[in-house]
Amino acid sequence: MTYKYSYILVILFGMIFMPEVAMAQEDDDAPTDDLGNVSDAFQENFFEGLKQKGIENYELALTALRKAEMAAKGDAVNIAVVHFEMGKNYSKLKQYEDAEMMYNQVLESQGERLDVLEALYDVYYEQQDYTAAIPLVEKLTKYDADYREDLANLYHRTEQYEKALELLDELDEDWGESAMRNALRRQIYKVTGNTEGAITNLEDKIDKNPQKEQDYLNLIFLYSEQGKTEKAFETAKELLKNQPDSELVHLALYKFYLDAGDIEKALNSMDVVFSSTEVDKDSKYRVLGDFIGYANENPGYETQLEAIVDKFSTENSGQVYEQLGLYFFAQGQKEKALQFYEKGMANDPDNYSLVKNTLLLQIEFGRYQEAAANSSLSLEIFPAQPLLYLINGVANIEIDQLDQAIESLETGLDYLLDDLKMEKDFYEQLSIAYARKGNDTKAASFSKKASEINIAN
Repeated sequence: MTYKYSYILVILFGMIFMPEVAMAQEDDDAPTDDLGNVSDAFQENFFEGLKQKGIENYELALTALRKAEMAAKGDAVNIAVVHFEMGKNYSKLKQYEDAEMMYNQVLESQGERLDVLEALYDVYYEQQDYTAAIPLVEKLTKYDADYREDLANLYHRTEQYEKALELLDELDEDWGESAMRNALRRQIYKVTGNTEGAITNLEDKIDKNPQKEQDYLNLIFLYSEQGKTEKAFETAKELLKNQPDSELVHLALYKFYLDAGDIEKALNSMDVVFSSTEVDKDSKYRVLGDFIGYANENPGYETQLEAIVDKFSTENSGQVYEQLGLYFFAQGQKEKALQFYEKGMANDPDNYSLVKNTLLLQIEFGRYQEAAANSSLSLEIFPAQPLLYLINGVANIEIDQLDQAIESLETGLDYLLDDLKMEKDFYEQLSIAYARKGNDTKAASFSKKASEINIAN
């Protein structure tokens, strides 16, 4: 065996078992680079297995790996590595029982390995064997706390609702409220159909321990779900009284204040929400959306809306600016809408609807230089969007960059599919561009093509 291949095997084996090495730290028994004797037959078949797996020939990969297993001659570490690779191939072939067997053999031989545990979890999840997955994920939570959310979902899927709710409460306490966890909690309440029992349970818990914020929040949610708005409002105010520093309570209070017409208090609660590090972005967007809806029905709050934007300045969110742009556009204040669209596009150039709205308004207001530059940049991100080529062509015509306009328009036609109106626009703009260049023949040709397109009313 050459030194080169021996070194590669050392690196490969180390990578496969790196999670355990990291967990064991100075554990002298952890397999690192003491691989023993690796035969040429082992190395050749093992690497052949990796090669075949890489080109998705999983059956051939398994054949090579079985030969490598034989060539390992009982070496526990080498056999564990082979079994791990065999498990991956069985999993790709959807032979989940065989994959499970391989992974379990590795765990029996080498102890808990994070990468093996994760691979086995994927097998159970693919088979929807959630019961088998639970003890596995309970182990995974020791290494990665994010798996606690998976565990809550598994408890829900296996109808262990009390455990799920308890874990959801713990996660909210540790990480703050989450829209996803609230949705899961709502599903559990709906499935169990015991909302009144849950309310009574929470009321008792609050009586015994009035300092536990999450119990109040859950009770507010349940009251609201039951249409008991007054009780929900009173519970929110009680929480604020007992815990004046609570930020999450304002996710409920702002809505109650809005509905009651107490705008000053509603704005104060929204200010807390938007400034909070405990409230997730989705919840903040929901609050903003509620206020935009309120402002649509009750004109006169444009100044407050603009002030809200400052609360999101640290998040650089195009979504916020887009929502505000849509609001002002609906109010007929297009110039103000464009201001917010441009801020949003600067922060979120991958948002196509935001890009489109921005560019169209720039064209409408005659800001052709900016539209030409911005559409060129956007075409680098969205190279197959014909509208962007059309906008780029229009803008370049207006700033007398006629060759660039013609190139964009002719390129854009290649991406156009079954849109007669846009096709007509392309031909009309090409006619204009060629006419300005003095090429009357081509101008007439494209004008004729445009006139031949009949667009049904």
